[in-house]
Amino acid sequence: MLNAAFILVVVSTFSVATPSYAATILILGDSLSAGYGMSEEQGWVQLLRNDLTEHQIINGSVSGETTAGGLRRLPNLLASSDIDLVVIELGGNDGLRGFPPNKLKSNLTKIIELSQDNGAQVLLTEIMVPPNYGPRYTNMFNSVYHELSDQFDITLVPFFMLEIAPNPELMQRDGIHPNQDAQPQITQWMSPWIKDALKK
Repeated sequence: MLNAAFILVVVSTFSVATPSYAATILILGDSLSAGYGMSEEQGWVQLLRNDLTEHQIINGSVSGETTAGGLRRLPNLLASSDIDLVVIELGGNDGLRGFPPNKLKSNLTKIIELSQDNGAQVLLTEIMVPPNYGPRYTNMFNSVYHELSDQFDITLVPFFMLEIAPNPELMQRDGIHPNQDAQPQITQWMSPWIKDALKK
């Protein structure tokens, strides 16, 4: 009887200690979401965790990631937990490497479909490439996100770097990545979109 009572206490303790989340959110991104150039605690995803404490937020972002890499990793990420919302922040490295926009669209399409097939909502973050890539490429690249938003009837979050990149004090020395001071601003930009998506 003593052993049985002990086991009951242990089980009860674990039941109380296991957190219960309202929803589980997966951020599937690249260096902009991985906190490149700073500690994980300073990045906008961790700041978002501090804002949305009732939700579990999994940061599946990897610096240098392309849409192809994100697509390869997604099945394991979806299998790791019961994901309610997938926030897709990918494509910047595809653009920087001059990958064809049709390949970008194909990969993002598969990411969206795989997420939805697993019962998750999808929030797509717009990505833009610099104008020095030429008007034809930049227009084709940028239009992919709007086309997918319409095709799948999903919300498209405007590119948060548009508010940050013009301010040198918010950018790292490479001129590509936001610095630590920019992270609260990114959190403030993303949080309402994510909250609204979770209501649907």
